[in-house]
Amino acid sequence: MKKYLVMSAIGEDRPGIVNELSRAILEGSCNIEDSRMTVLGGEFALILMISGSWNAIGKIEAMAPALGKKLSLTIVARPTDERAPRLSMVPYTVDVVSIDQPGIVHKVAEFFSTRGINIEDLSTSTYPAAHTGTPMFSITMTVSVPADLHIGRLRDEFIDFCDELNVDATLEPARPS
Repeated sequence: MKKYLVMSAIGEDRPGIVNELSRAILEGSCNIEDSRMTVLGGEFALILMISGSWNAIGKIEAMAPALGKKLSLTIVARPTDERAPRLSMVPYTVDVVSIDQPGIVHKVAEFFSTRGINIEDLSTSTYPAAHTGTPMFSITMTVSVPADLHIGRLRDEFIDFCDELNVDATLEPARPS
């Protein structure tokens, strides 16, 4: 029976981190099921879910501190369960773009959480606007909308919300990957 472990790691960015970490997972008889990896500032950050036998997962979890020391990473490992299918939820993609201003992520997260909508995946970035160099901010996320929620009403509320914040945004059904 498959067991699962979620690992997060952060450390100074350098070439080879993914290679070394994935090798340790493979040599530990585990498989990477899902992952997100990025460089933020000068730091490499990742979160991943691995699977394996009970014994293999236990060994990876036990070796995490030593592996972190060897790779100069701070590693946290935590057992988890496979996510149960959420049949009563419909995935939607949300894209928000605006002039950079404090609090955008919080306000958007609050909009969805007050409606019982879970944020499944979220990424943000800042960049200079073309021609003017104005600091811009973007959010891309996937949310799980309850199937019984009236999507037309949600979309209207979201448009009004975005108009109040003076941000451009879309709320569209997520495309299968």
